[in-house]
Amino acid sequence: MICARLVTIAALAEALLLFTMGSRGMQVHPEGVADTVSSVTTADPFGNPCDPMAAMPGMSVMGESMAAMANHMCVTPARPPQPGDEEKARAVLAQVRTVMEKYKDYKKAIADGYIQANPTVDQPQFHFNNEANAKLADTQFDPSRPTSLLYFRTAHRRFTLEGVMFTARPSATEDELNQRIPLSIARWHKHTNFCAAPANQVKDYFGSSPRFGMFGSIHTREACAAAGGAFMPVVFTWMVHVFPYEDDLKNAFSMNDDVPHFHP
Repeated sequence: MICARLVTIAALAEALLLFTMGSRGMQVHPEGVADTVSSVTTADPFGNPCDPMAAMPGMSVMGESMAAMANHMCVTPARPPQPGDEEKARAVLAQVRTVMEKYKDYKKAIADGYIQANPTVDQPQFHFNNEANAKLADTQFDPSRPTSLLYFRTAHRRFTLEGVMFTARPSATEDELNQRIPLSIARWHKHTNFCAAPANQVKDYFGSSPRFGMFGSIHTREACAAAGGAFMPVVFTWMVHVFPYEDDLKNAFSMNDDVPHFHP
């Protein structure tokens, strides 16, 4: 079932990982999404500028997980640096570090309403998501209330807090995102061109060469229809990951989730 908005933020991460496709498995923000997107373009369905990740140079720096979604990702274009951008970004990092001190113990995160996504799935990075914060993020930016806490699994500790994820409604403009975190420093991303598998082919998500889903080869409406799938031009919200324990701004706003972003 495709709901009118995020019913639970836990379901967001479930769908991203493509391990479930039940009534809570796929959530979207419809918000007037155009139904005409048929291929990767230089604009998202809301008309905002979009760098298709498949065409971006240096994709290896994003890690295999992000690179595998190249045909299903819209990334905000990088803006030229402006006076005050670095100071604004560093102020966000300082606020995030303060928040993270409280949640180094994941049990405190749970007590404050964060829910672990996919608790039964073994993964290197765990998202703990807060639905109330996600709703707030649709209309305003509060660095003290991230939508998600990102915990990395180490050899000696299951949940090591390394960063946070902020979100914004999918129709948010480039200027709105820039007001939150300057686009000369951070690049927000949004998941696009999703082809949901027919009920009798959901096992395809787990295959070594999937056709459907966020890692699938199908990324156009025409190909999705021909395969019997359900096409969604945009799924979920704008997102950006922030890793405040990194020493430089490039790594602090990295798109690579496959490596740890903390220094023991």
